[in-house]
Amino acid sequence: MEHPDGGEPEDRHLGDGGDDPFDDAGFRTPLPADDRLWRHPSELDLRAPVGAVGATPPAGPRAATSWSTAAVAGLLGGVLTVGVIAGTGLLRDEPPVRQTIVRETVAPVFAADQPSGDAVVRIAAEAGPAIVRIEVRGDQDGSGSGVLFRDDGHVLTNAHVVDEAERIMVVLSDGSSFDAELVGLDEVTDIAVVKVTAPTPFPTALLGTARDLEVGEATVAIGSPLGLIGGSSVTTGVVSALGREVDSPDGPPLLDMIQTDAAIAPGSSGGALLDMQGTVIGITTAIAVSQVGAEGLGFAVPIDLATRVGAQIIDGGRAVHVWLGIEGRDLDVARAADAGLKGGAEVTDVVGNSPAAAATIDDGDIIVALDDERVPSMAGLVIALRGRSPGDVVTLTLIRGGNVIDVEVTLEERTS
Repeated sequence: MEHPDGGEPEDRHLGDGGDDPFDDAGFRTPLPADDRLWRHPSELDLRAPVGAVGATPPAGPRAATSWSTAAVAGLLGGVLTVGVIAGTGLLRDEPPVRQTIVRETVAPVFAADQPSGDAVVRIAAEAGPAIVRIEVRGDQDGSGSGVLFRDDGHVLTNAHVVDEAERIMVVLSDGSSFDAELVGLDEVTDIAVVKVTAPTPFPTALLGTARDLEVGEATVAIGSPLGLIGGSSVTTGVVSALGREVDSPDGPPLLDMIQTDAAIAPGSSGGALLDMQGTVIGITTAIAVSQVGAEGLGFAVPIDLATRVGAQIIDGGRAVHVWLGIEGRDLDVARAADAGLKGGAEVTDVVGNSPAAAATIDDGDIIVALDDERVPSMAGLVIALRGRSPGDVVTLTLIRGGNVIDVEVTLEERTS
């Protein structure tokens, strides 16, 4: 692709086995996937009865079930699977609402030690009222959790909790319950927004950021496991890993997930993962369990992504994702070492009439940076593109025939 001044793309020769030209100090590389160790949430079958719904229960007895299917992978003799708690949803027109209040985003304060009892009590008291239980009715009744993040009743939750629901009810921490409407959902990120249909202001959670998280930081998880009545449950732990990839048999994998050892039981999907300042850093999405009964791995969507998707759903009824128009795979470790690289995304196919085709990206090109930020893998490329909008012009740095080439690409909206 020609540069704006009409010249040819810039070529920079890559020496044999030389230093990686994008080895910038401070660049943060997401952790690699563990070779199908993790499995997408739709893979485990967990069922449990659920009690009555809050202050205004629906007529007649009801039971809620959580579902998913599991694929397994061996690890040190133990079999781990990842499961999510699923439900179903109904899309309705959203009525006009008054001016809303959105809690401001604050910078995190890191805790060097494990969470103290006093700190956890404070966090539970402050954040607990904004964590709700979500009851769904449909072909399969279900139960999940949600986070009130706007005082007009908008709730962040997981798409799999409310997908295909015929009726949605939100139960507050004080036991009161309200009908809710599905505003929209995004299966790519497993994020959904529901709106409580009640006129009064609601308590809201304080939103933080996951951008500067570090492995080992203390966490608190709040959700409604197993649909139990009597308010949310609180567990503690640490950030166990960052940048996890959770595979999906029915769609794209969940990327850049936060892994925590704070217990996340069935029914807690859509709940809050918080730091020790009491700010929400993630929406809990998936759990991992062992055949031998040892639990201790949970996953959360970073709150930065969840709120971005949530705002798009509220504003336009759907999430907007950009389209590059390539298929690819992670650069082979041996090839990367031979080229002096620390990773990359190898293009295996370019879709015709796509932004990538217009930018003359070819099969076999290795994408190593986007706007001068390292691309360690195909997942890393997808994550980097999530912060862009249709119409944005980005610079991709490629390795082609041993040369370093910069090309500009105008991104388009993905329609399917």
